[in-house]
Amino acid sequence: MSSLPLTVDLALAGLTVGSAAALSGIGLVVCHRATGVLNIAQGAQAMAVAYLLRDLVVVRHWPVWPAVAVCLLLVAPALGVLLDVLVYRPLQRRGAGPAETMVAGLGVFVLLIGVAVLLWGAAPLAGAPSPLGGAPIRLPGGHTLRPDTVAQLAVVLVLGLTVAAVTRWTTFGLRLRAVVDDRRLAALSGVDADRVSAAGWAFGTFTAGLVGVALAPYLLLDPYGLPLLVMETIAVAVAARLRSIPVAVATGLGLGVAQAELTRLRPSGQLLPLVEAVQSNLFVVALLATALLAGPRITGAERGAPLAVRRGGGRGQGGNRGEGGGRDRGTGKIGGVVCLVLLLLPFGFRGNDLRSALLVPALALVLLSIVVVTGYGGQISLGQAGYAGLGALGTALLMSGRIPGVPALPAAPALLLSVLATAPLGLLTGRPAIRRRGLALALVTFAVGTAMSRFVFQQPYATTGLTLERPSFLDGDRAFYFAELLLLGLGLLAVRGLHRGRLGRALTAMRDHEAGALAAGVDVPGLKLFAFVVGAALAALGGGLMGLAGRAFDSASFDPVRGLLWFAAVVVVGADSALGAVLAAALLIGLDAGTVPGVSAVAVGVLAAAIGRLPGGLAALRRAPPASLPSPATRLTPVGRRLRGVVAGRLAQERRP
Repeated sequence: MSSLPLTVDLALAGLTVGSAAALSGIGLVVCHRATGVLNIAQGAQAMAVAYLLRDLVVVRHWPVWPAVAVCLLLVAPALGVLLDVLVYRPLQRRGAGPAETMVAGLGVFVLLIGVAVLLWGAAPLAGAPSPLGGAPIRLPGGHTLRPDTVAQLAVVLVLGLTVAAVTRWTTFGLRLRAVVDDRRLAALSGVDADRVSAAGWAFGTFTAGLVGVALAPYLLLDPYGLPLLVMETIAVAVAARLRSIPVAVATGLGLGVAQAELTRLRPSGQLLPLVEAVQSNLFVVALLATALLAGPRITGAERGAPLAVRRGGGRGQGGNRGEGGGRDRGTGKIGGVVCLVLLLLPFGFRGNDLRSALLVPALALVLLSIVVVTGYGGQISLGQAGYAGLGALGTALLMSGRIPGVPALPAAPALLLSVLATAPLGLLTGRPAIRRRGLALALVTFAVGTAMSRFVFQQPYATTGLTLERPSFLDGDRAFYFAELLLLGLGLLAVRGLHRGRLGRALTAMRDHEAGALAAGVDVPGLKLFAFVVGAALAALGGGLMGLAGRAFDSASFDPVRGLLWFAAVVVVGADSALGAVLAAALLIGLDAGTVPGVSAVAVGVLAAAIGRLPGGLAALRRAPPASLPSPATRLTPVGRRLRGVVAGRLAQERRP
């Protein structure tokens, strides 16, 4: 009985985080029900509102409540409406698929982070104001509850009841249900679908702002940390199947209380670090579990079309080799020359400029892994930063003699063994990819990458006392850069050979028409596993080189948010272009090194968010082209067209009496 008071106190403390997660779940569910889109940028929106509130109160000395009113009632809804008009409405009007919409959301996410870094810097900031400070509220039995927790619970209750009442008993709720059921039919019936969508985005961004204001006083404001923390609460909405507000609220509150209660566990021995990691990252565990258990049944995931990417490698769209193909071959040669020049320029650099350039070939290999998985295989993977981190950490552990039974190894064999050990771990995302696509697969891969970061890279037991020293003959930056270029060249040749070989043709067929490839006898599950294993190996090689370039293992270099930036960069440059990976790496490193940090994120974010307005330009993922673009048949490769004919013939035979 003596533990009962402690249990109650921990439960009350857990309501603070739980109520914030419940608010996040309400916003995600309502936004999805009104627009059909999972607001993957909610974490960045929460971060932006929290930064703005701190700036108004701490820097500009506004009173707290007027600043809160401006941030939550004016800026946040206006941001939501602006995103709807500029980003999401063009996608909806031309019937974009979930994959393309998700890329636009990632663009918004990256763009807001880049703007925050430009305005307020990348260093964490303290002093975020709490609108409801003051003495704790005393409850019967000697327990206490923070005033801001009471306010958050009240807001959760009011918002939940208001949304239920509006949805069930008002004309707007009727229109909302009509738009959710069939947007085009609702528009034909006289419903202003754009107004409903704008209201959904305004409400979603408003709740994101509430989450940011609620969490910021307990944290250091970080342009990467807070967005990732809020993204982890997507587990609440996934558990609710993106539809049920009561389930989302109950899940958020339950996870918050459970995370607080777990702090009572203090096992002895080697289990303590793992238990502590679970205690502080229960929402990551929940995100991984819900994404795996929900599977393809996540709302909208079953409609996800295979990725249709811009053709590269000297072919015109659809593989035609006419005039358009000639232009593409010329463009490919120009792109190769540009990449070669960008890679050779650092030989003339010195000092910090040369040290910054060391990251370009290493990052290019990581981005090349995204090209293999997404551009060639058509599978969305948001967790490649995790495999890059495993490559760097494995190299450091082997060089430091931290692997039981294995002596300390030199850099080269340590890097090789790390790549070989990481490659099979690609099955962590490859196995779920067999039954998932689109949004469902994106959530799983993001959850796996986040789990790697939280449970491995950020744990002192795994990362302290590590050594990453280059071989003596590669100790100089210029010599090491030359070695990186050799490895990058080998990687490019291997990927080019893969793409042009029999496996490459099978991957192209799977990407263009998965059902057709399966009907034609292509081993689709095996190909998916193969793509993820090769992608994991390339990412591990690039990550190991990143660690050796900096002579240390830095967990921040493999943060899941950076992985989202890398994915968006590959998409906007050209998801099926190996040279595009090199160009994207040079732009990401060069823009920030040559200007100020954050510029590359803004540039990539703007291009990715503009995918709805530039369907024929840099947008690499699209489901169906507008009328002015070639028809779907002409967008297929020769292999894709043959497979389509095989499937059509089999269907015709089945229909014969």
